[in-house]
Amino acid sequence: MSRIDNSHSNKTDISLGELLERIADAADLPLVFACDGKPVKPGYHVTEVKAGQFSALDCGANPEAWSEIFVQLWDIEEGERTHMTAGKFSAIVRKVSEHVRLDGSAKLTFEVSDGVRPMQLFCANDPVAEDGALHVTLTPRPASCKPRDRWLAEHASNEKRCCA
Repeated sequence: MSRIDNSHSNKTDISLGELLERIADAADLPLVFACDGKPVKPGYHVTEVKAGQFSALDCGANPEAWSEIFVQLWDIEEGERTHMTAGKFSAIVRKVSEHVRLDGSAKLTFEVSDGVRPMQLFCANDPVAEDGALHVTLTPRPASCKPRDRWLAEHASNEKRCCA
């Protein structure tokens, strides 16, 4: 069994509901997303928020089903704009929720592109208040083999039990 472990993304993979809850008390602070080690540009737009219900068969022939919310960020510089506030981000999501059913506990994926390069997929870490802004690091969402991930998780928990 390959020892490549993608389970680290589960530790930082917060849902949209968790993100909104954690930024609620800082509505006036700029919301700065960062990916690839650098912040998105101050003129970024939330160009789309979409929700989906997915059914699949994984590589081990196991049925999978999940809900996922996608937030698309257009990473552009636009004049004198600054990073949008946490409150504005929340208002955009609230507006979408008036028309689209958003499950706050669904898996959250950010799609980020500068309009030239292809979109990349990211999961969100917990927001951190620092230097007068809320910073959310976006971590690349890697492909993984779900049966292998389950096997690794099971064996890791067995190792912890016997060595604790």
